[in-house]
Amino acid sequence: MESQDDLPPPPPLPPSVEPIRAEEAGDLPPPPPLPPNVDPIKAEEAKKLAKPKRALIARPGYGKRGNPINLVTNHFKVSLKTTDEFFHHYYVNLKYEDDRPVDGKGVGRKVIDKLQQTYASELAHKDFAYDGEKSLFTIGALPQVNNEFVVVLEDISSGKTAANGSPGNGSPPGSDRKRVKRPYQTKTFKVELSFAAKIPMSAIAMALKGQESEHTQEAIRVIDIILRQHSAKQGCLLVRQSFFHNNPSNFVDLGGGVMGCRGFHSSFRATQSGLSLNIDVSTTMIVKPGPVVDFLLANQKVDHPNRIDWGKAKRALKNLRIKTSPANTEYKIVGLSDRKCHEQMFSLKQRNGGSGDPEAIEISVYDYFVKNRGIDLRYSGDFPCINVGKPNRPTYFPIELCSLVPLQRYTKSLSTLQRSSLVEKSRQKPLERMSVLTDVLKRSSYDTEPMLSACGISIAQGFTQVAGRVLQPPKLKAGNGEDIFTRNGRWNFNNKRLNRACHVDRWAVVNFSARCNCKDLVRDLIKCGAAKGVKVDEPFAVFEENGQVRRSPAPRRVDDMFEQVKTKLPGAPRFLLCVLAERKNSDVYGPWKRKCLAEFGIVTQCVAPTRVNDQYLTNVLLKINAKLGGMNSLLQIETSPAIPLVSKVPTIILGMDVSHGSPGQSDIPSIAAVVSSREWPLVSKYRASVRSQSPKLEMIDSLFKPQGKEDDGLIKECLVDFYTSSGKRKPEQIIIFRDGVSESQFNQVLNIELDQIIEACKFLDETWNPKFTLIVAQKNHHTKFFMPGAPDNVPPGTVVDNAVCHPRNYDFYMCAHAGMIGTTRPTHYHILHDEIHFTADDLQDLVHSLSYVYQRSTTAISVVSPICYAHLAAAQVAQFIKFDEMSETSSSQGGTHTSAGSAPVQELPRLHEKVKSSMFFC
Repeated sequence: MESQDDLPPPPPLPPSVEPIRAEEAGDLPPPPPLPPNVDPIKAEEAKKLAKPKRALIARPGYGKRGNPINLVTNHFKVSLKTTDEFFHHYYVNLKYEDDRPVDGKGVGRKVIDKLQQTYASELAHKDFAYDGEKSLFTIGALPQVNNEFVVVLEDISSGKTAANGSPGNGSPPGSDRKRVKRPYQTKTFKVELSFAAKIPMSAIAMALKGQESEHTQEAIRVIDIILRQHSAKQGCLLVRQSFFHNNPSNFVDLGGGVMGCRGFHSSFRATQSGLSLNIDVSTTMIVKPGPVVDFLLANQKVDHPNRIDWGKAKRALKNLRIKTSPANTEYKIVGLSDRKCHEQMFSLKQRNGGSGDPEAIEISVYDYFVKNRGIDLRYSGDFPCINVGKPNRPTYFPIELCSLVPLQRYTKSLSTLQRSSLVEKSRQKPLERMSVLTDVLKRSSYDTEPMLSACGISIAQGFTQVAGRVLQPPKLKAGNGEDIFTRNGRWNFNNKRLNRACHVDRWAVVNFSARCNCKDLVRDLIKCGAAKGVKVDEPFAVFEENGQVRRSPAPRRVDDMFEQVKTKLPGAPRFLLCVLAERKNSDVYGPWKRKCLAEFGIVTQCVAPTRVNDQYLTNVLLKINAKLGGMNSLLQIETSPAIPLVSKVPTIILGMDVSHGSPGQSDIPSIAAVVSSREWPLVSKYRASVRSQSPKLEMIDSLFKPQGKEDDGLIKECLVDFYTSSGKRKPEQIIIFRDGVSESQFNQVLNIELDQIIEACKFLDETWNPKFTLIVAQKNHHTKFFMPGAPDNVPPGTVVDNAVCHPRNYDFYMCAHAGMIGTTRPTHYHILHDEIHFTADDLQDLVHSLSYVYQRSTTAISVVSPICYAHLAAAQVAQFIKFDEMSETSSSQGGTHTSAGSAPVQELPRLHEKVKSSMFFC
């Protein structure tokens, strides 16, 4: 396929011809046929490239419904003096002395800092804003257009000092007195700064008036880089002071050798009330400093070095920095030795006699340190050495001489227990958070940053005031037409029946060695179900796990249990209640769900009861009822039906999300999930389709997948299900809620993913032209709202669409839920496209209502239910396959597929026909 750059530019329009507006394009006659010498395939590709891109829509108006509430937010107003100055952008090219490119992370900043110190006069004493990679900015131009310099740094890989020596020839460092006296090691870099562009500072002021130019985003990016550069210096100083002065309030021990380190986030935001500085508290995971062996014991939860899994240890230690004793030298770990310390040999050169030539002898690392260096090693001999060398030149240290240095980011995934501990220990109530943020702003000394001052920027010390509104909660309906009264975003089913109660029949219980009285559990479940209108029959049987397979691999345990079920039941069960011993991270969970949902089409609910009471049983029943086709509660306006624009015209609601592997798992496939509403005019009932795709790929690549005359994409499944469940009606309106994308990816969602969805519709019916509304939901932001002087969180239903919202684009913040822990984080909704033409009030009411249709709980949730369901579906189906084993073997059920421009990715097993339209993810 030809790239866009290869296409010839279109000829200029004659002076008398006006360009055609996009809305008039539909009135044009068809284009003339292609000349015979033009390749139709290339012409079609060129046509796609030339198709005008959709742009983000402007705000059509403001919401007015709800009770007004005065709030403040953690945005601090930025004053900006008018200036005619320009930012000058330079492209940074870093090379080693031999012209190899520099690719080490973090090296660039050290080189640029040294460049400023060494060549201050040649650079006209300019201050730099450097992004750490390829871009550098100055205020005003450097003396020359192209600048080339040579910078000399000490050996940055190890941080040696002159007395420390250096590693060599696979041996430990400092092997003799002569090496100790070797001169200070250095590295030489070549730095080229090439002029790239001029960016007017006035673009920032224009943006604040809603007049964006081609330079707006780049100008704001520059001041953000200045801010991050300053914050990094100040934040690092504050954290280091806190750490070394042993201030426990900024550090929480999460167990497993990991600590939470409290810092802060800051960024400039263009808002309706002007430029603002958004500051928030954030927590970063760091490695607990100290002896390496102590970290490994804690990380693997073992009590003796003999029980350490050294394969896991190698993965956990890679790229961490250590200091070695007694020389106190700093190195980066590259791996472990293949052999134990007393078996790992290397060649040591030593002189044989007074004037003879050096002779190489083989010696173990253990003997070298004990005999040659006189260091007493207590336990290192039987364990691998730490390798801090290079691929072809290893350098080994006994493990007990190595200690992890402080303040190193922990990039691996956290356990469930660690995540819970992090949430519990790092949460802050609103007043506490406001106090901390006020202190951070004072201590950050932004007024001392020379580049911010040169830009004419000053920052107010007070929180920004905003006007919010509290929407009325939607009315809910239980069984028998009874009203459900919500209070503070919560309700219950005391003395009420479920709206549409299912019949639990043809079912059984399986117990995977849990200490649970299953007969009592069944009795209580039947009794609770009767009170809620759910008829629960007596189960066929209760199957206890065979003790002989209890310690077998999880798939074998599941197969054995299914053999019992198939042998003793008269037919296939409709539902299986699975009792697990572990509440979280059970090895059985994934294989069991796969066996039930993909192979046999049996609805299943897993439980790990510890304290069984009426509330626990009700929560379990809510999930079972939804999975078996029932509904727990409905919105009054969907039963009427009276949802503006949605109830009058067949409308499908989609929730889309991509889940990625944990940090540090770059080879784990990502999971794309699309959930869709069914049985219109309902908006409370959903089903899900899930696919795997290339690791860390955020755009969903399987929305539309034509294969000959068939489409194997996610969207087709949703559309066909809507048609069959909604009285053979095609949706005339499609509302899409997309999660997990940043603002820089909005155009891709709007112009790539939306195009795929449209193509999926056209593939089914070329004449079908539904209207689309596309909304992105963001939780990963740092805006918080507070009630001045009040200790509580903002009330559920709080919405803000002014002051701190975008000066032009269509967005709003909503806190639909009651924040019971810490400080409420609102969801930031961005409306990218709206052909349905909702009013601001109607759209905010719809979003608010969709936070009340979550069938798993009796509370309003923080984001619309379709997005939550997409999270759940992706997480559950991902458990079908152990992805860490995928590189070794391919599942016989899954097969492989290839994402665009990527290596093959194993497909997930498809859901069985019997359950694919169920709410299996509840």
